Amino acid sequence: MRNHFSVPVFGYGPRARLCKLAAAAFLALALPAAAEVPEVLAFGDSLTQGYGLMPGEGLVPQLQGWLAAQGSAVQVVNAGVSGDTTAGGRARIDWSLTPGIDAVIVELGGNDLLRGLPPAAARANLDAILAAVTARGLPVLLVGLPAPGNYGPAYKAEFDAIWPALAAKYHALLLPDLLAPIAALPPEERAARGLMQGDNIHPSAAGVKLVVAELGPKVLELLAKAQPAP
Repeated sequence: MRNHFSVPVFGYGPRARLCKLAAAAFLALALPAAAEVPEVLAFGDSLTQGYGLMPGEGLVPQLQGWLAAQGSAVQVVNAGVSGDTTAGGRARIDWSLTPGIDAVIVELGGNDLLRGLPPAAARANLDAILAAVTARGLPVLLVGLPAPGNYGPAYKAEFDAIWPALAAKYHALLLPDLLAPIAALPPEERAARGLMQGDNIHPSAAGVKLVVAELGPKVLELLAKAQPAP
């Protein structure tokens, strides 16, 4: 079978050079240009990374699939590190913001809670992360987790106030509680549907699907604010 485009042999000399230039111009017009796909950096901890799940089941691949189903062509970059605290995120944010990134999702704080770290430290670290992102002119979606009640009302109030305060300061989009779609269900239903892994900290693949259904529309808002990198 013959190719649609055959490459002619032009030989040498001035006329040949002109023919080659004309052919190059023709091919540039005839072949479709590659569409520029925006990149979203998913910057977080094990909840972003996909801890305990098979490839394709984690937050990033399920979010990518959800966005594709909405007709949104986008590349979601998995920058989740299991066990990472807000301090760890602060230490790596600068080199994570590679030139092709168009928007950022920040999901950190869960490991600060597990360790009972001071809310003021978490707030300072997240403040620095958002400052680094917005200094690059990138839109950001801040994703939070509320503190459990067993740390006491003062700790919970101080920790839970981090997300709306920083979202307002940096004009960021906000999703206050990543796991809210699971937490809203009665424990018996969560168990019956197998929405959490055995540690009762990380969602299962089915749980991630619920999370993505609520996260996805926020990411579409984020993409609407993003300017594709040149």
